[in-house]
Amino acid sequence: MNDVLVLKDMRPQDRHAVGGKGFALAVMAQHGIRVPATLIVTTKVYERFISTTGLKGRISLELQRKKFKDLRWEEMWDASLRIRHLFLNTRMPEDLAASLQRALTPHLPERCVVRSSAPGEDSRQASFAGLHSSFVNIVGMESVLDNVKLVWASLWSDAALLYRRELGLDVRKSVMAVLIQDMVAGEKSGVVFGQNPQDASQGVIEAVYGLNQGLVDGTVEPDQWLLNRATGEILTYRPAPKTDIMLPGPEGVHLAALPLEHTQTPPLTEAEVAQVYQMARRSEALFGTPQDMEWTFAGKQLFALQSRPITTGGKDKKEDERPWYLSLRRSFGNLKALREKVEGRLIPAMEAESARLSAILVDSMSSADLEKEVILRARVFQQWKKVYWEDFIPLAHGIRLFGIIYNDAVKPSDPFEFLNLLADSGMLSVKRNRLLTSMASQVREQPEFLEELRTGMIKNPELQQAWQSFLHEFGDLFCGTSACAQEPEALVSLIREMSAQPLQGERLATTDIESLKELFLSRFSGPKRAEMVEYLDLARASYRLRDDDNLHLGKIKSHFLQALEEYQQRKERHQNYPHLSDAFPPDVGAVIQELEGKPQEPPAGISWTGFSDLKARQLVGQPASAGLAQGPARVVLEPSELFHFKAGDILVCDAVDPSMTFVVPLAAGIVERRGGMLIHGSIIAREYGIPCVTGIPQATSLIHTGDSVTVDGYLGIVIIG
Repeated sequence: MNDVLVLKDMRPQDRHAVGGKGFALAVMAQHGIRVPATLIVTTKVYERFISTTGLKGRISLELQRKKFKDLRWEEMWDASLRIRHLFLNTRMPEDLAASLQRALTPHLPERCVVRSSAPGEDSRQASFAGLHSSFVNIVGMESVLDNVKLVWASLWSDAALLYRRELGLDVRKSVMAVLIQDMVAGEKSGVVFGQNPQDASQGVIEAVYGLNQGLVDGTVEPDQWLLNRATGEILTYRPAPKTDIMLPGPEGVHLAALPLEHTQTPPLTEAEVAQVYQMARRSEALFGTPQDMEWTFAGKQLFALQSRPITTGGKDKKEDERPWYLSLRRSFGNLKALREKVEGRLIPAMEAESARLSAILVDSMSSADLEKEVILRARVFQQWKKVYWEDFIPLAHGIRLFGIIYNDAVKPSDPFEFLNLLADSGMLSVKRNRLLTSMASQVREQPEFLEELRTGMIKNPELQQAWQSFLHEFGDLFCGTSACAQEPEALVSLIREMSAQPLQGERLATTDIESLKELFLSRFSGPKRAEMVEYLDLARASYRLRDDDNLHLGKIKSHFLQALEEYQQRKERHQNYPHLSDAFPPDVGAVIQELEGKPQEPPAGISWTGFSDLKARQLVGQPASAGLAQGPARVVLEPSELFHFKAGDILVCDAVDPSMTFVVPLAAGIVERRGGMLIHGSIIAREYGIPCVTGIPQATSLIHTGDSVTVDGYLGIVIIG
């Protein structure tokens, strides 16, 4: 079989080599359904590329840092970005590139679409729709070959990895074919479902003006027609607001204003609706099952862009994480709107809620009122936690979106270099630490200030201002409750420890960040440069919120814990005090149970029973912040244990909560069970240039306080002893 096939030469036995999408296009083309001219780079070319370049072993290494089934979604994103970077920075061997050029040159369209076509994709049991990459409006052989590599890399996208895990597929057997198609610049495009997934008696058509990419990525809202599945009769038509259109540009595609004459007119006539639906039924007859198709009209000619079975599903939908995970992948326009919502409405409302709760004195309440207040605060916390998951977490995709753009433009040696450009974004945790280090610096110069802090008789105006600013803004968050603000001895001890030796500041100066910014923006010119300034600004806002969101939520949590602690203290003092849990509705009981701190369960499939005396020597995790550090381990299981922290200790914990990061200026390194480059420990470690390794199962069990620990943030290794 040749490395490159045209559709007419594809045979049934070539199905694995051409992938699901390529196979479907070939079948349709061979049975008279119009499709774009298509070349298929087979899976054996992919296999030859990763074997001859050594990528096969390096991909395996990235996926074996931890058992695949135990990887968190943040860790999958980190691994996929590193793998994508390997493809981006690995040159195609000369003989392979020459072979592809010879095969492609006679047939290569002037403008191409480069699409994925993985075996197993677009089957009745599994649809990888939206999980692998497609690139539109690609010009020239060099660009085509570069984009072939990026399609190969998308085989290892975080969403594709998660879906394979959900379906129980073996990632080691994953391969990828690539379609190189003539770009059909349709005037109207859309999707058609031969059978409505929500109602088996109907068919569905959705259409937009311009290219299909606007509909697929959610940028342009489609008009929708519901049809009688048996007859094709239009049952209902739902128009959408029509303001934008996706068009090809000199490079890629761009969003433009829809011409005024189209804003009040459906993209399809009734005759065109019937034509699209008839094509879907023809495809269904070919494949024996209802189809989900993408299509476009170029003039009066209707093209099928792809066809796949409507997925019946391989798992219980309640257990399938993929729909939620895919919802995190947002377009730039969606993220801009979400940022406005979060910064303009949600955070101010959250701060107002916190101020309201702070003004209520729970220690003066009657027992009956206190009981009601605990239940009320639990529900308030639960409501804001829902907002956190639905709005705050998705905004973090702005960081990921920018990371891809930065790496494609700059091609740095470190795939996470772009995070340096997002540093010093005004994070609350860094502001809090600056207040602490400022007080520590004053105490270092004037040791008598420490006694003033201890007694509360602060005479120095500058020190008094820093102390009051800290308690006002961060007192409730200092250790997760209001207790630390009421009993400042722990805070004074921390300042004393900080003042005992010079502390390193944040890693990057403003000039360094500006240099990185100019390096990035120098890759663009004209309107594209202005657009990239916007992407950077959004990424910085996303980065800032990724750390701040937990501090905002933490204030609500601390007010709840304050009321709960007051109730529990009264109960201890009075034997006959009402049993609060009897009054809890089930939903509030779940919040209480969560916040009272149940022990961490080991990840699924890992059992530590019988190994309590086994001493680990080398632990492998995810490299999250580069550098090497050695020092005594300080295992932190409770917030109060942070106040035993000494300068030069290695912080070992389940997960660094933003309310814990005030000790980071003292730490030599960080080790976490939870994994990911965008978790709070990773973010704050990079801000201070401290080595950090994350994603080590049972880190707090295998490492003990006092152990001599070496943290290798380059390789993601922790050595004990």
